Amino acid sequence: MSTLDQFESVFNAASREVFARQPVAIDRVLLVHDLTEPKRDDFLYLTKSFLSVLEARGKPDWELFGGDSPFGIREVLEAVEQAKPDLVVTYRDLHGAAGEWPQSLGRHVDVLTQATMTPVLVLPCPEKGNMPGHALQNIDRVMAVTDHLAGDHRLVSYAAHFTRDGETLFLSHVEDDTVFERYISAIGKIPDLDTEIAREEIKVRLLEDPIEYIESCRTGLAREGSQIKVESRVKLGHLLADYRELVEENEIDLLVMYTKDEEQLAMHGIAYPLAVELRSTPLLML
Repeated sequence: MSTLDQFESVFNAASREVFARQPVAIDRVLLVHDLTEPKRDDFLYLTKSFLSVLEARGKPDWELFGGDSPFGIREVLEAVEQAKPDLVVTYRDLHGAAGEWPQSLGRHVDVLTQATMTPVLVLPCPEKGNMPGHALQNIDRVMAVTDHLAGDHRLVSYAAHFTRDGETLFLSHVEDDTVFERYISAIGKIPDLDTEIAREEIKVRLLEDPIEYIESCRTGLAREGSQIKVESRVKLGHLLADYRELVEENEIDLLVMYTKDEEQLAMHGIAYPLAVELRSTPLLML
């Protein structure tokens, strides 16, 4: 390796992505539902109680759209356009039989999460039983999920905004071990490269970036006077299985993740498999 290459490697290794908190304001909330009036009132009460952290952040105005009469997806999108909310709240299987199609969130919700830039909070279907004991009680344990955590200031800022003071924000990053092994296998076919050294050093480098970024998040939030606790969950593993395990073992009240992808209409990365699998976990989809 040339001296110039060595210098560049040292310089790049020393470069750090430092958390910069982004402004988050939730002043208007639109709740989209298909419930009868008594059930609507119960669900609104439950939702406001679950989102009491927003009341502490600034008491948003609430607006409702829907009812037990049928309405189309276009009508939902028009309601969002007219209300211009900072957050849309709805639930799985909107205008569909609860649990009939567990392979999706339901047609209305699938489109809503992709066809508007407004963050969408997707709750478990109110008609579905068997919720975990901690579900919809409060937002004490929030987890942010992404396939590239370092530098995702907006994601972390939203997750922090929805975490109650004194409670815990988990920042998680699972590096895909299948992809990792594929690259190590390719390196093993290059005679000039030591495969075992590459395996160890690349693994350390891949995990070090998100670990350091999480530490900068912890430091940055504390510097601003935030009272939330920040915990790191970084590992090499199977994306879906490990994220699901992290959510379950830490009894996560709210999972925050990106769903938009500028290069495609479909939902971003690991977001859709997680959204389909974690049916009893509230999801904030950015």
